[in-house]
Amino acid sequence: QVQLVESGGGLVQAGVSLRLSCVASGRTFSSYAMGWFRQGPGKEREFVAGISWGGSTTYYTDSVKGRFTISRINAKNTVYLTMNSLKPEDTADYYCAARRTRLTTIATIDNEYDYWGQGTQVTVSS
Repeated sequence: QVQLVESGGGLVQAGVSLRLSCVASGRTFSSYAMGWFRQGPGKEREFVAGISWGGSTTYYTDSVKGRFTISRINAKNTVYLTMNSLKPEDTADYYCAARRTRLTTIATIDNEYDYWGQGTQVTVSS
């Protein structure tokens, strides 16, 4: 069982940066690929970024490429999402998710992930 706790969300103006953190419980964090998803108002949950268990592979949805960076520190059981040049359309609840795999292919479908955090809200004003 893995528990995930996100933090770092908030209300910000367009153009600024935020860094989301997700801390995982347990001693097997390095066995999990991690992903960030988001769900905006009135929208379905969508994949944002993913990182392989060792951090060698990352993948982003097109709308955040060049602005967002996913990273992880396995010794701290933590995955980060650094979000630069935020736009109002980035407004959403952001969720981290864990997928138990040693494959480096990044899953982009939510039902491929095994554990989810409770989410952290990001609101970007124009």
